[in-house]
This record gives sequence, C-alpha cells and structure tokens, in this order.
Amino acid sequence: MKKLLGILGVAFLGGAVALGGYKLLLEDNQTIVRVQEEDSVPVVRTSYTNPIMNTSSMPTNFTEAAESTVHAVVHVKNTAIRTQQDPMSFFFGGRGTRQYEQVGTGSGVIISPDGYIVTNNHVIEGAKDIEITLNNRKKYKASLIGADKNRDIALLKIDAGKDLPNIPFGNSDNIKIGEWVLAVGNPYNLTSTVTAGIVSAKGRDLEGNRNIESFIQTDAAVNPGNSGGALVNTRGELIGINTAISSRTGSFIGYSFAVPSNIAKKIIDDLLEFGSVQEAILGIGVDSSDEELEGVKIGSMEEGSEALRAGLKEGDVIVKVNDVKIAKFSDLKGQLTAKRPGEYVAVTVKRDGEDLIKKVKLSKRVTFRAYRFGLELKDMTAKELKKLGIDGGAKITKSNNKVFEYYNVGAGYVITQINAVKITSASQAAEILENYTGKQRMSVQLMNPSGQTEVYRF
Repeated sequence: MKKLLGILGVAFLGGAVALGGYKLLLEDNQTIVRVQEEDSVPVVRTSYTNPIMNTSSMPTNFTEAAESTVHAVVHVKNTAIRTQQDPMSFFFGGRGTRQYEQVGTGSGVIISPDGYIVTNNHVIEGAKDIEITLNNRKKYKASLIGADKNRDIALLKIDAGKDLPNIPFGNSDNIKIGEWVLAVGNPYNLTSTVTAGIVSAKGRDLEGNRNIESFIQTDAAVNPGNSGGALVNTRGELIGINTAISSRTGSFIGYSFAVPSNIAKKIIDDLLEFGSVQEAILGIGVDSSDEELEGVKIGSMEEGSEALRAGLKEGDVIVKVNDVKIAKFSDLKGQLTAKRPGEYVAVTVKRDGEDLIKKVKLSKRVTFRAYRFGLELKDMTAKELKKLGIDGGAKITKSNNKVFEYYNVGAGYVITQINAVKITSASQAAEILENYTGKQRMSVQLMNPSGQTEVYRF
C-alpha cells in the first residue's frame, strides 16, 4: 500500500539547533556560523586568537614544538557547488535558481607519513573538490575517506609519497588546566601560523544536550581558517583539533575550542577499519536533576545491559572512568566517545558514602535520534530481519512526528529506503534525516509491522 503525501513541512523541523539561532554569513569565501543569542556566549565554527602574554614567563622550548609541527599542518581548500534563487531567470524561461561555485578554506593535520590528514567535517562538507597545499607550497588533490558530522571530524588522503612530515598523537586525557599549548594553522589564508596559549578548561559542552562533547578550551589565538588545524603540547604532540571559537564578531576575542585528540584518533581508527563510527555506551540513563552534584548520577538501568551485569545501580554517582575524573556529563560522554564497544572500563561510583569500582564492558549504541523528524531509531536484530524478509533497515521505536502520527506510522515501522537509498542501519537513517532542510523533496519507504510497504513523500 502506498500513501503519497504532498510537500509537507516536517514536524519539529525547527528542533533544537545548538546554541540558539544560527545565521550563515560569507566572509572572505569562508562560511561562518554565528550565534545570535545575546545572553549566552556565542560559538563560531572555524577559528581562534589569543591575548597578549608576558613573553618573559613563556617556556623556552616553544621553538622546538613549533618547528616539529608547522610543516605537518596543511591548507585545505574546499570547492562546493551551491544553488541560489535567481528571480531574473523567470523572464527567460528558467526555473528561478542558478548554481555557482563556493570556495571555503581551513586547515588540516598530516597524521601519517603516507598522507592521511585529519580536519573538521565543516571544513570539507559538501565539497566536490578538495585541494591540499603543503607548507612547501606543493598542491595535491585529496580524497575523502570518511567523516563524522556529529563530532566534526573528517579524514582525507593525498598521494604525495611515503615520507611526509606528520604529528604524533598525544594523550588528551593527560593535559592539565594551565598547561601551555600551541595552535598551528592557516588563519585568513596566512600559512604556517603558530600561536601560544594555555589550557583554560576541559570538558566543555558547546552544543547543549544533542551532541555533547568534551572540548578543550584554550586562549591560544585562532581565527577563520584555523579550523581543522593542530592544537599541540610543548612536546609537539597532537592533543586536539581546533574547531570553534567564542565570538560575537566572527573573529577571536578570547577563547577557542578543540576536539580532544583521543576522540579524534578513535573516530579516525573507526573510519579506517569500519567505514563508520562505532559508538560505545554504558547502558544507563542519567539523572540530571541535581545541578550541584559533582559526578554523573545514574537515573535508570537498561534491561540486560552490561552495566547492570557489572553491578551498577540506579542512584550510583559516577565519579571516575579508569583514572579520569568525571565531574559532569560531558566528561563521561568524552570518555565514552574515545572508546569502542567491547572495551572494558573501570567505573568508580559513590554509593552510600563509599567508593566502589566496577569493571564494565561497553556496549554498542543501537538507538539513534533524528531530531528534525522527531524519531528515535534502532538497529534491527537478525531475528527481526528474518521475520520481515529483509536484509537491512532502521526500526522506529518512538515518534513525535505529527505527519507520521496522522497516518498511524510509529513504533514498529521500519525505514527501508530514503530517496531510493537502501537503509542498512539506524545511524545511516538518522544522519540522512537530520540533513533534511525542507527545501528538497524526500521520499521515505517504510515497512509496517504487517510486512507491507508504504511510501511517504515530503
């Protein structure tokens, strides 16, 4: 049975864009996302800069760290095809739109001698052509190996021999507040720029409750074009990928934020080995009612979860994962993001005034949310696939979508195709739905609990 819907607005399309309303503005061929909220600290994705410091108190080994890293940071040029309204074309029988090339720039970090490069996803998103310029001015075409939009990390590859300068990964868990760091990148197309600052804070959450990450906050100077560049310690080790700045103007005014290297490395390893990110979970629900609590309180336990088997209980307060202190949820999220399903972690909890340590095996995340569509999706089990006679799909477990609810589409339905693309996992379906803007047509094919196919067009 097929049901065709006309072009309809998807419920909750305006759902929670991080940090308040965003506005796109083009500055020097670079796309900047700027927060309009006046009562909160705005965050701009792309770059950073740092205040004047007393140079007499600086460590003397900055030159060594700079020399060992500056040649491994590259300039990234992204050429994308955009479409815009062109009212004049109606007079000549056109369709009212025109296509044009948009060029954006950023930075990247060579992480292997054979040419693998890590950068931010927003630096290369939508690119039809990616050009890498090395510090010696040589240019190469890059191929996209994979990307993780949620954590804003992308992996590129160039063919430029097997002896490229590269930066080794450091352990971002070991950095301390007040520690000196260097930001290396290409702000405003000024290549080979190195700035210094200190780690101002750890475990920063910049995007509310949707994509919580444990960002490193520094006061090292970063500006548009620095995105995707290196944050290194004084030993020249990569401890973060510069990603965003705090700004009301689009330029650096004091603080910058970087994805920790442990998270970036884990994402890269997953992309290389699996082609997608493997998300690890404890199998708990969080009780965030007490804002003054230091730690993460367990509010619920998933039935049959590894956390339950390990002896964790509702009401326990998680204060450590391995040897890393957990003061808030972003700390816990950061630790889990840097680990894979199947790994064991030592979880320290406070229970009735005592500290207990439980060894927990991390599980694979199987539930994903498509916020724009108001859907919660999960991966299909082998038994479910066999019962329906299909080899892939994403099962709806919850729905707040008014359009779907009108047609009684909800829990138990399985998304099998979106725009004729076969759906193999919940994460794939959630990503495609999240990218829907309402400006383009979308066809969603589902299988109802009775095994019949239904098609909805938005």
